[in-house]
Amino acid sequence: MIGIVGIVVIFVMVFGGYIAAGGHLGIILHALPYEMAIIGGAAVGAFAIGNDLGTIKQTARSLSRVFKGAKWKPQDYSDLLCLLFELIRVARRNPVDLEPHIEAPQDSVIFARYPRIAADHEALSLICDTFRAGGMNYDDPIQVEEVLEKRLEASLHHALHPSHALQTLADGLPALGIVAAVLGVIKTMSAIDQPPEILGKLIGGALVGTFLGVFLAYGLVGPFATRLRGVAEEDAHFYHLIREVLVANLHNHPPGICIEVGRQNAPSHFRPGYAELEEALKASRREAA
Repeated sequence: MIGIVGIVVIFVMVFGGYIAAGGHLGIILHALPYEMAIIGGAAVGAFAIGNDLGTIKQTARSLSRVFKGAKWKPQDYSDLLCLLFELIRVARRNPVDLEPHIEAPQDSVIFARYPRIAADHEALSLICDTFRAGGMNYDDPIQVEEVLEKRLEASLHHALHPSHALQTLADGLPALGIVAAVLGVIKTMSAIDQPPEILGKLIGGALVGTFLGVFLAYGLVGPFATRLRGVAEEDAHFYHLIREVLVANLHNHPPGICIEVGRQNAPSHFRPGYAELEEALKASRREAA
C-alpha cells in the first residue's frame, strides 16, 4: 500500500507543481506517446539484451513485491522457530525418528502444521539438507556454518538479480531520454522556417524526452530497484535464522537455547516476544502429543 501512495505522491507533486506554476499539459500529452514509444521501446530492448530469459521472468514476477513487501511475516518467524524446535526435539530423542520427516517432508505431520514454510523450496531444502548432513556425521559446526553461509550468499545473489537489472535500466533511462530529445531537435530543425509559436511547441515536445527519461529513472524504476533489493535482503533474514538455530543445535546446546539463539537473531520488527514464543512452543508440544 505504501508503494502505491508513493507513486500517487510523485505524480501529484510533479505534475501538480507544473500546473500550479502555470504550465500546460497539452504539449506533454501531445508528445508523450511518441517519446514513450522511443524511450520505452529502447529500454525494453536494452533490458532484453542485457539479461537472460530467466532474469527477465524473475524480474516480472518480482514487481508485485514492490507493493506486497517481504514474503515472510512476523507469524512466519514464530512458526519457523516452533518447527525447528519440534525437529530438534525429535532428533535429540531418537535420530531414526527424524528420517521420515526430512526424507519425505511432504508427508511429514510436523511440516504439515506449517504449510507456508513447507511450501517454500529454499527453506525446506535448507532445513532437511542440514539435518541430513548431521545424520551422516557431517556435524562439525564450523564447517557446516561455512557451507550454509556460502549457500545463503548464493541464494541472496540470485534473489538480487531483479534489483540489479532494474537499477541498470534506471541508470540508462536518462541517456535514452536524451536520445529521444535529440531526435526531437532534429525534427525541429527540419521546420526551422516555421513561425516561433510552432517552433516553441516542437522544442517543448523534444524536451519531453529528456524529462521523461529522468522522471522514469529517478521517480519510478530506480525506487523500484531499491525496494526489491530491500525486500530480498529482508527475506534473507528468514533463512539466516534457520542457519543460526541449526548451527546452535550442532553445538549440542539444549533445544530451548537453540531456539532462543534464533529468536535473538530475528529482525527486531519480526522478532517474537519471549513470552509469546513460549506460548507458541507449548502449543506445538501439545499438538505433537
